[in-house]
Amino acid sequence: MTADAVDSIAALRALYPLPKERAVRKQLAALDAHCRRFISLSPFLVLASAGTAGGLDASPRGGAPGFVRVTDSGALLVPDAAGNNRLDTLENIIGTSQVGLLFLIPGVDETLRVNGRAVLSRAAADLGAFSDDRRPPLLVIRIQVQEAYLHCAKAFMRSGLWDSERQLERAALPTMGEMINDQLGAQGPAESQEEMLRRYAADL
Repeated sequence: MTADAVDSIAALRALYPLPKERAVRKQLAALDAHCRRFISLSPFLVLASAGTAGGLDASPRGGAPGFVRVTDSGALLVPDAAGNNRLDTLENIIGTSQVGLLFLIPGVDETLRVNGRAVLSRAAADLGAFSDDRRPPLLVIRIQVQEAYLHCAKAFMRSGLWDSERQLERAALPTMGEMINDQLGAQGPAESQEEMLRRYAADL
């Protein structure tokens, strides 16, 4: 740590004013009608978790709008879709149960933040919520909501994330195959973008 590091709550709070009452009061202990509607329209979220050894993970999750189900009791059911089988998030949930989620809706600058306790469920009722999916999940992340609040639009307004004029052509970066080859020091030909998309299509 350097001498000019902010290393205490008191030092941190000396830099910032206290939050306004609205910012504090908007935090809910359960999902209300607005939160439920937001989740029903969201095709994408980021799921953050922490392991017992302090390891952190933030994992993107996506599907058709409303791919995350809300139970009658207000719990969230997140299907674990096919991935790379690293299982970082799932191992963290086994270790600590604590998760944070950020729900996004394309074109909407506000986001929904949810924190809670998660378990990995194979319960018939939880799996049954996804029985009509093209590829039903092997397990479901069941989350008991502890905190939920709508987050303001400032970050998305600053970034212009949904502004089509700011979107980059994919060619602005090397292909995923080229980047991984460089990272691994691989000598063989890199997988092309088209080959990668064909390979992914089988797991969507």
